[in-house]
Amino acid sequence: MATKKYSTKASEKIGKVMHEFKEGELKSSSADKVTDKKQAIAIGISEAKEEGLKVPKKTKK
Repeated sequence: MATKKYSTKASEKIGKVMHEFKEGELKSSSADKVTDKKQAIAIGISEAKEEGLKVPKKTKK
């Protein structure tokens, strides 16, 4: 099974978002504080996609 490959820049972007989450500074689009780790990861991936960085497509289960 192949592993997902994120670009270096995308990994850095997700890392920055996770740092904001850990510091308690990450806000969702509705300006509410993010308290779920999965939601923080999703925000990081979404922001990376918006910037046009290499993010693998979601796998079907």
